[in-house]
Amino acid sequence: MTDITPGIFMIIAAVIVPYLPHHIRQIFMLGAIALSAFCLSAGVGVHWSIIVLGQELILHHADNLTLPFGIIFHIAATLNVIYGWHEKKAMEHTAGLAYAGAAIAAVHAGDLITLFIWWEATAITSVFLILASGTERANKAAMRYLLVQVASGVMLLAGASLYWREVGSLAFGAMELGGLGTWLIFLAFGIKAAFPLLNGWLQDAYPEATILGTVMLSAFTTKLAIYAFARGFAGTEYLIWIGAAMTAFPVFFAVIENDLRRVLAYSLNNQLGFMIVAIGIGTELAINGAVAHAFAHIIYKALLFMSIGSVMYRVGTAKATELGGLYKSMPLTMIFCIIGAMSISAFPLFSGFTAKAVIMKAVGYEGLVFVYLVLLAASAGVLHHSGIKIPYFTFFGHDSGLRPKEAPFNMLVAMAIASVLCIAIGVMPTQFYQILPYTLDYQPYDTSHIVGQFQLVIFAMLAFTFLMRFGFYPPEIVSTVLNSDWIYRRLLPRIGSPVLSAANKISVIVNDIIVSSAKKIVIVTLYVYQHPLTGPIAPGPAAIVLLSLLMSVLLLVNLFS
Repeated sequence: MTDITPGIFMIIAAVIVPYLPHHIRQIFMLGAIALSAFCLSAGVGVHWSIIVLGQELILHHADNLTLPFGIIFHIAATLNVIYGWHEKKAMEHTAGLAYAGAAIAAVHAGDLITLFIWWEATAITSVFLILASGTERANKAAMRYLLVQVASGVMLLAGASLYWREVGSLAFGAMELGGLGTWLIFLAFGIKAAFPLLNGWLQDAYPEATILGTVMLSAFTTKLAIYAFARGFAGTEYLIWIGAAMTAFPVFFAVIENDLRRVLAYSLNNQLGFMIVAIGIGTELAINGAVAHAFAHIIYKALLFMSIGSVMYRVGTAKATELGGLYKSMPLTMIFCIIGAMSISAFPLFSGFTAKAVIMKAVGYEGLVFVYLVLLAASAGVLHHSGIKIPYFTFFGHDSGLRPKEAPFNMLVAMAIASVLCIAIGVMPTQFYQILPYTLDYQPYDTSHIVGQFQLVIFAMLAFTFLMRFGFYPPEIVSTVLNSDWIYRRLLPRIGSPVLSAANKISVIVNDIIVSSAKKIVIVTLYVYQHPLTGPIAPGPAAIVLLSLLMSVLLLVNLFS
């Protein structure tokens, strides 16, 4: 049974989920996840392959790189089930379970065609997590999200076809940028990883998803892209500079953004940049750092989204200007949020510290001084907007007067588990490093690293306090930040609306003509049937129709003879 691709059982279970009673449904989903996780025990190697049209498709491939992603994806899926236990609508559970299963199956794909199938499956299943919100904004965001994700898949398929023609293989392994095929694959991965100027779909769609949907989305799509880059393009120098840009550009937008879920979406971009830089370096130390950071990031980012989602569940908003003072009535949620904030801020004894340290060490070893300084500045930025701004405006700041109930029990349980994992990874780095792809003999708790990180934390806190105290902090504003997504969010609708309107008018006219002509033919045919030419009625329309039919037959015979 371990030969079956991990994730398949979850996809099959997702089909059954809508037909089960509520609580049985949740237990059933946990069982499907456990069964899928059991398949990880198959070990290294190719466990399931088929031959299609003379090509070997590897459905289940496992090695030291797939293992950590397989583990964390199953953990994330489990947390999502627990967090959404109270949700009685089946749509989110079905879509979420299938989405997680598709991402897990994609990680274990050994060829580009199998990867493409699961790549598109993640897009199709995840879009329902946005549609489930049921708002007009969510519907529009979902369609734009689907457009971008499907475009990524089409590029992947086209790239795979060209790559096969170039090298004669569909195996998913290390590739070098050269031909058009590899560039298309690279761009497909870049879209899903939310490269600069290709990131608009993330901030557009994630905050419009349901409370549970946002947590799910934060775990799988972009991390699947990180895995794909680590397998296919490790050591590609372009990624170093792309990743450095990714860490820097979202900082300002996150500071002025009023919607806290959107702040976390910008922060997600920032954190992905660290991973991309490490993959671009491509050394064993750097790849370990990218994987470690992806692993830790899934947990603490989910924790932050869960805490803000819990607040939103109780008060109906995630706007910074409408929150504050919630520590009085939601103390447990506050504690969990602070743990997530300290983790993303790379505070000592928390997961971000032990994971990010490996990346910074890899950058230092390569002597990339400028990149190191960019990452250091970006670390200060994320500490400011996610480490301080999120908990401050939500639970402290001005007193909004809101006194909601504490989050539901299942939400608290999910946040508690994520918090324990954040702390465990932080205090036991040696055990954590054992699941990474390569052997890592590194101790993050050296004096220079601890002192440097404390300096960064203190500096960020003082800067935040100064800006707030003297009124220099930029006000939160409602905004829509567009880059390349301006094309499909503004330009295409402006062009497309008149074209569609004209096409609709033409269609109506043509339809009227066809319908009118059809009615006339029916009437004439009935008349001919009821009034034969041999009858007492003089030949008129019937004769004309008969003659026309005869001429048509003769014409066809002449054409095809």
